[in-house]
Amino acid sequence: MTKEELHIRLNSGRISKPQINGLVQQLEKQPEMAQALFNEVLLEDKVGTFNASWTFDHLMRKKLIYILPIFEDFVNILSELKTESCIRPIAHVCEMVCEAYFKKKNPDFVQNITDDQLEKMMSSCFDWLIGPMNIAPKVFSMTCLYYLGLKFDWVHPELKLVLEDSYATGTTGYKNRAKKTLDKLAKLGV
Repeated sequence: MTKEELHIRLNSGRISKPQINGLVQQLEKQPEMAQALFNEVLLEDKVGTFNASWTFDHLMRKKLIYILPIFEDFVNILSELKTESCIRPIAHVCEMVCEAYFKKKNPDFVQNITDDQLEKMMSSCFDWLIGPMNIAPKVFSMTCLYYLGLKFDWVHPELKLVLEDSYATGTTGYKNRAKKTLDKLAKLGV
């Protein structure tokens, strides 16, 4: 698949789940296309559609390693994303990266992701958590911030304050994840 073919497929109307799966199967064989797909996410953020970001999320579920060559670009745009239809899947990718780095301790991620890049992700996750987002980006951000707090000691106390402050007004799903996160923090003595 070429960049042009990818652009056409992503911009020819709404894509169904089976179409996403087929596209991801093709992209799994072309790691060099991850950058082109990511560029489509950035274009999409300006118009409020989500085909590219949905596809990017699903590709990363299969081949998260494909993010490493573009990770600097990825973290540099996090704070610039505007539409929730793009932020939601990108926040999920952030969660997967944090799990690969902190939970699985995948050496490809641990050795290739810098503290500066993690800090950029952390800043965006805090923005998404306290901003006027729906639940999904907030939930993904909570998980990211929990993991990031294992490296940056100031994060856990701040995360705890945010969660305690917002708990009462959160949705049922938000409260559920916030409680689990607060329980994990309590086990760490935060």
